[in-house]
Amino acid sequence: MLRRFLAAFAVLAACCTGAALAADTGSVAPYHVGVARRVIHPPVARNWRGAQTEALVTNIWYPVEPAVPEAAHDIGAPGNPVFIGHPRAVDAPLSPAHAKYPLLVLSHGTGGSAGSLDWLASALAANGYIVAGVNHPGNNAMEPVTFEGFVLWWERATDVSEVLDSLLADPTLGARIDTNRIGAVGFSLGGYTVLELAGARTDQKQFLDFCASSAADAICRPPEMNGLPGGPHMPAHLPPATTASMARSSDSYRDPRIKAVFAIAPALGEAFNQASFTDVHIPVSLMAGTADATAPVQTNIQRIAGLLPNATVHMVPGASHYTFLDTCLPGMADRIPGNCKDGPGVDRDTVHAQAVEQALAFFSNTLPADTQ
Repeated sequence: MLRRFLAAFAVLAACCTGAALAADTGSVAPYHVGVARRVIHPPVARNWRGAQTEALVTNIWYPVEPAVPEAAHDIGAPGNPVFIGHPRAVDAPLSPAHAKYPLLVLSHGTGGSAGSLDWLASALAANGYIVAGVNHPGNNAMEPVTFEGFVLWWERATDVSEVLDSLLADPTLGARIDTNRIGAVGFSLGGYTVLELAGARTDQKQFLDFCASSAADAICRPPEMNGLPGGPHMPAHLPPATTASMARSSDSYRDPRIKAVFAIAPALGEAFNQASFTDVHIPVSLMAGTADATAPVQTNIQRIAGLLPNATVHMVPGASHYTFLDTCLPGMADRIPGNCKDGPGVDRDTVHAQAVEQALAFFSNTLPADTQ
């Protein structure tokens, strides 16, 4: 539950509370958390990657007044929840405590969903951030996944930028967003996505060559691809839109509105070369677990850190890749061990609290409030 999580966070952050309460340094207690949803239809034609839903379905978490009651909920398919949801107030009004709030756009991992990072988004909202997470078309757990959804990684950055366009024009939220304080947070393939938004450029051929070599590791075979109708194989024929997208893979997807990025367990380290980060001039923070076997440390976070020496890096002892998903309901570790079972001595709520502490301190420094 969020209460338990915030208690763990309070213990970890007791020595630096002023830095942790990044969005509202004058407040001692966290806000309650409001949630809303937007179904965004971009005004221009775009690559939907064969997705069933041709829209950007976006979850929004935001600060509401502590007097507003929250209701508990769990996360997963109707009647079959997997994760512990955190208390929320659906469609409650944004807190009037400030005229504007900083915004963090959120990108989920391969085959996941924005909801699988509810632990992170809720904690950030409770500390004064508006957080907006899109379900990436063709690559989310809310509908059938597609081959293009898995392999056209760079299209995800465009998803996020178009969500940002829509939110800034939103009749309810737009005027309440501090456009000088916009950051991005991503997990796994979402970590790659936010690096693209920072200005990183993809070298698709290098990644494919790596995966065809004897050095290939787990990053080349994400287990979520097993959910594809034809299995984890390249189709015999690629549609023209897919071929055209692949030709754009090395383009820049930098969004200059984003001022800082926080990447958790970032994937596709081998898709970056020595020149990939030449145009990255904003602060970057990287975080991962030392026991990550899905996005192996050496070829992902360590490789990225080596190419981006100004990035801050935080490693969590014993944490695995999926430790950074929501906390699972009791009994799920036996039913879904891949997503729910952590290593010996690893407490997922404590790791989450560490991640939030790092994220809040990072954004406090890189998206500072106007003190004038």
